[in-house]
Amino acid sequence: MAESAPPRNRMVEVQLAGRGIRDRRVLDAMAEVPRERFVESGFEEFAYEDCALPIANAQTISQPYIVALMSEAAELKPADKVLEVGTGSGYAAAVASRLAGTVHTVERHEDLARIAAQRLAALGYDNCIVHTGDGTRGLPQEAPFDAILVAAGGPTVPDVLKAQLAVGGRLVIPVGDFENEQSLLRITRLSETKYAEETFGAVRFVPLIGEHGWAEDGTRSASNHVPGRTRFRSLPEMIGAAIEPLPDFDDPTFGGFLDRFAQSRVVLLGEASHGTSEFYQARAAITRHLIEKHGFKIVAVEADWPDAAAVDRYVRHRTSRGTRERPFERFPTWMWRNKDVAAFVEWMRKHNDAKPASERAGFYGLDIYNMRSSIAAVLASSTRWIPTPRR
Repeated sequence: MAESAPPRNRMVEVQLAGRGIRDRRVLDAMAEVPRERFVESGFEEFAYEDCALPIANAQTISQPYIVALMSEAAELKPADKVLEVGTGSGYAAAVASRLAGTVHTVERHEDLARIAAQRLAALGYDNCIVHTGDGTRGLPQEAPFDAILVAAGGPTVPDVLKAQLAVGGRLVIPVGDFENEQSLLRITRLSETKYAEETFGAVRFVPLIGEHGWAEDGTRSASNHVPGRTRFRSLPEMIGAAIEPLPDFDDPTFGGFLDRFAQSRVVLLGEASHGTSEFYQARAAITRHLIEKHGFKIVAVEADWPDAAAVDRYVRHRTSRGTRERPFERFPTWMWRNKDVAAFVEWMRKHNDAKPASERAGFYGLDIYNMRSSIAAVLASSTRWIPTPRR
């Protein structure tokens, strides 16, 4: 667990405090809870990335910033009694347990509830009580609550949850049609009959399934059905709604749209259209921005690695392997031996010119179209690296 402390502290500093989380208690709680203990096996190395991660039953563990934002919006106090709807992995409940007196958390999937309870107990978070059931109904037997946190997006704010707030209590919930962006709301109970509502921006959550949320098939439950809004959009429609228009790729602001990924270790740009000039210029603009503004130092491309190695030696001002190094002279020549790639290569060489060798950005191939050339390169390298035998 000690090994995860540096990335966890960096998460708190960069992803949370750097994005506006100001509550010191929330930041300390996020620095204390080991998120790597709540992710699925094989995802531990991504535990402190600023992203949601998949867990069982098509659910997710929310990105750290959203957990911190909701915790801060709930204004949790040490003596508070809290209800969380949507236990999931148990991570958000663990964070809340560091901020409040008691946390009741409800999960509709029995296996998720069981695993979360085991995790929380193993970590000593004994002020967390895990329940299995329909969280949209709340826990009337435990009400009233000083705060309610809902970790799934509902079509409306369930009245049954509002009714379980203590006067002065806060309900934080994402609300909106699931095919569009949801709004993160805070509902504060002012009196027995009055509530105040605030908005904390656009979010996207898995659907809130239950009697007072969505039905399993994507329709609204009978208790909150609104005529004309009966089901989710299709996947292409949802993708269309999420698309963001970009400026022209030669616009100086084009690469700035990638700033949201500045803290990622890997950014995958894809190969949407092999060979179109417009795509290559756009990809080059994004890559230049990531290298120049955010310190990325590896450009890995779908190309023969011996040929890419020749380009790498050129852009990093390293010694050539021969007087006639001419990479990318066989299939698919049009993919890399073109004017747009040449312009980007020249930019990399110029960018690296003033950098010390250890800080220069490299150009690496990840493919072996030309098997013969790749085998020859391995054999040539191995003959140069044969160690001197010991006597």
